[in-house]
Amino acid sequence: MKRQAGFTLIELVMVIVILGILSAFALPRFADLGGEARVASLNGLAGALKSAASIAHADQLVSGLTLGQSVTLDGTVITMVNGYPTANAAGVGAAADVDAADYTISAGGVLGASTVTFTLQAGCLVTYTAANAAVINTAPLTASYDVVVTGTAAAGCS
Repeated sequence: MKRQAGFTLIELVMVIVILGILSAFALPRFADLGGEARVASLNGLAGALKSAASIAHADQLVSGLTLGQSVTLDGTVITMVNGYPTANAAGVGAAADVDAADYTISAGGVLGASTVTFTLQAGCLVTYTAANAAVINTAPLTASYDVVVTGTAAAGCS
């Protein structure tokens, strides 16, 4: 006579209960990574804007140009104000090669302390403020450029 081996009903129920408990804790943790991805995208853009502003500034200094003269990076003309890219698509947007298909770009401005906003979606944006001087395109600067990220996954940037 052969004995059949297998799991009892109680063992199967216990395994299902344990799996249910584990999934209740694990699923919310991995269910929505979109918010974190959008925050990472904003931080990546902020880094790109900072790098592009520094590279354009360095190129202007090395070329011996005045603070308001445009520079050319990789064949793209970058408009400058006070030694850094202007706060618009032709300035820092072109320097960082921001894709308008990914971000909505506000009009911005060409003067010192002007701001341009790159919006991924509502509540998820990066703001670039152009360098400022007491007299436009004349040293010394009263404020360098600034890049600010607005939006966190916890605050609804998802």
